[in-house]
Amino acid sequence: MIPIDKEEFRTYRGYFMADEPGLTSGMEDYLEMVYRMTEGEGTVRLFDLAASLNVQPPSATRMVQRLAHAGLLDYEKYGTIQLTPEGKRRGLSLLNRHHLIEEFLRALGVRENVLKDTELIEHNISDELLGRISSFVSFARKNPAWLRQWNPRLAQRPEKES
Repeated sequence: MIPIDKEEFRTYRGYFMADEPGLTSGMEDYLEMVYRMTEGEGTVRLFDLAASLNVQPPSATRMVQRLAHAGLLDYEKYGTIQLTPEGKRRGLSLLNRHHLIEEFLRALGVRENVLKDTELIEHNISDELLGRISSFVSFARKNPAWLRQWNPRLAQRPEKES
């Protein structure tokens, strides 16, 4: 007989739905992109945001309205988009999460589809796992010889663009 964890098992959707309500992955993508485009300050036009995300302007309008309603963006119809103080805080956090996961995958030796894999992972990760990844990446940065010993291929393979 296989021992069963004391923690309650759920399906993917069950875990997802059990989390506290927050931003959807789409909302996170928009907020992160606004932060990237404004570097946390300044404004961006809706058309430029839509182009950066490869979506149609009407789709971008709906999402920007949702983020404005959530208090993360200031937006007036046909105007510019600007992050609120909470939007800046959350946008920076999302961008940092993205960079951390990307660096982690590269440290593991992932060379193909790094950006795609980062995008898939970043919206489906617990705070606990993100903290452990942060510790690993920090250790790897401080100990490059250890990282090369742990994964000798890192020193041998040229990095591919993703």
